[in-house]
Amino acid sequence: MTTSRRATAARTGAMIAAALVVAGCATTQQAELSKQATQRSCAFLGSAVCAELRAPDASAANGVARLRYVNPRAEWTRYHKVLVAPVTFWAGDDTQLSPEDQQRLLDYFHQALAKQLATRFQLVQQPGPGVMTLQVALADAKGATPVLRTISMIVPQARVLASLKYLATGSYAFVGGATAEAKVLDSVTHQVLAAAVDRRIGGGSLETAAQWQWGDAENAMNAWAEQLTSRLAAWTSGVPGTPG
Repeated sequence: MTTSRRATAARTGAMIAAALVVAGCATTQQAELSKQATQRSCAFLGSAVCAELRAPDASAANGVARLRYVNPRAEWTRYHKVLVAPVTFWAGDDTQLSPEDQQRLLDYFHQALAKQLATRFQLVQQPGPGVMTLQVALADAKGATPVLRTISMIVPQARVLASLKYLATGSYAFVGGATAEAKVLDSVTHQVLAAAVDRRIGGGSLETAAQWQWGDAENAMNAWAEQLTSRLAAWTSGVPGTPG
């Protein structure tokens, strides 16, 4: 093998190793939104809010949605309670989800949100002063292929191929994921305080290799619940700086 070929092979090996280290421990990862998903989000969020959605700055911290809107006039420190509305399903006719799986994932998402928000806020069932209403929609979910995913994550040769795909496309093979939309409103005036659209897919974690078909979607919901709770807690506690 020539020196140049050895150098190329070494660089390729290093890139694969880096992909295994960086993404190998990720349960889920953020993914690009399709044009169809972005357009569909307007139906749930409303055209006025949809027109205000923007991608975050490159300097934004981790855990920021792909598209978001934060009302510059929102008085966040007024709010200390949350009313979590039932999660709804807003996918197109081409969805993979059966009605049974739709309901199962909607219930799971609602429970994940309520569980996380209850760690920082009082949850209520009625609107009132100081109450934020959280409305969330599951825009769609894609199932993983459990057996093939397990092979791609566990078998060394297959994992190398999976890592090459990750380097080329930003996604592992046979993973699932979900797209969600959310808006936070004043429960009395219905003023939109914030809105977001995001998509997450399965990462390269060996721990999730053998999970069930909709495990990646559930992991995405857990991540969103944690991120939303963290951001709302920061904003309502009056942390200095513009909400972002």
